[in-house]
Amino acid sequence: MQTKLDIANFPTKIEKMPALSEELQKDIYIKRDDQTGTEFSGNKIRKLEYSLKEALDSGAKVVITCGGIQSNHARATAAAAIKLGLKTILVLRSDTPPVREGNYFLDLLLGADVRIISSADYRERRGEIMREIREESDRKGEKAYIIPEGASNGIGSLGYATAVAEILAQEKETGLCFDTLVVPVGSGGTYAGLYLGNKLYKAGKDVIGFNVCDDADFFRNKSMEIIAESLPYLDNPDVAYGTGDMHIIDGYVGRGYALSRPEELAFLKKIAVADGVIFDPVYTGKALYGLYHEIKKGNLKESNHILFIHTGGLFGLFPKQDEFSL
Repeated sequence: MQTKLDIANFPTKIEKMPALSEELQKDIYIKRDDQTGTEFSGNKIRKLEYSLKEALDSGAKVVITCGGIQSNHARATAAAAIKLGLKTILVLRSDTPPVREGNYFLDLLLGADVRIISSADYRERRGEIMREIREESDRKGEKAYIIPEGASNGIGSLGYATAVAEILAQEKETGLCFDTLVVPVGSGGTYAGLYLGNKLYKAGKDVIGFNVCDDADFFRNKSMEIIAESLPYLDNPDVAYGTGDMHIIDGYVGRGYALSRPEELAFLKKIAVADGVIFDPVYTGKALYGLYHEIKKGNLKESNHILFIHTGGLFGLFPKQDEFSL
């Protein structure tokens, strides 16, 4: 498999959520990928360890990536790139002048070159815009490398394929045995990587995703594309995969991407008070809310020992603090 950098704090801890486990009568554990670092906390750094290695190997001096104005991925990229001596250009989506808070504030603090574009341009032209910026950078004699949204491409997804091996090693060490892995799905790379790793290491888990935007069919197809891109990086690319056993549960997008309902925020407070763990409203909060309600509905009967991948997002909470009823 493709080699990677060693930037983050791995392996991340696995811990039980006792109150939630008792309420649901399931063993609910979380893998603390929110603790991969401080500046680059969250799941993105697993992908970036591969993407940024390829950037360095290509001779790049600049990395270009994109996301929403509160993108965890953009902030993690800016922080990790500094440690490697790389400049960062961030193409961020906002239709109004952004407030300097949360991840956007950290982007600026880290010295990233931030380019704000509209939602329409982001949706229809972000790839073209990043390529234009790469050409601009190349003309200045600073070779640039483009990382797609969320580092959700073939090489990025290797971060979560190898995370499955990390989980298996932790199971062996602790005596735990999970039948189910659960993760939020926002750009597809984390889910695709876990799904691929489950196949590569013959882990036998049910890998469940809860989409936080678009729909389940979109992400099943997106995962297929990402996995196909991943295969050339593998030592043994002969992996059987297909949408038939991709378990992505729809119905918890709510008001839309990064938009919260009062009941979702109340759930985050309930979990924080009960188990002392904070989830973010964009990704992990919606996925955990979905898992909770699927179990309450009597679904997921075969899932009794569940490992929820806490993908981070703490800084994204602060712009929403006024929406909480505390």
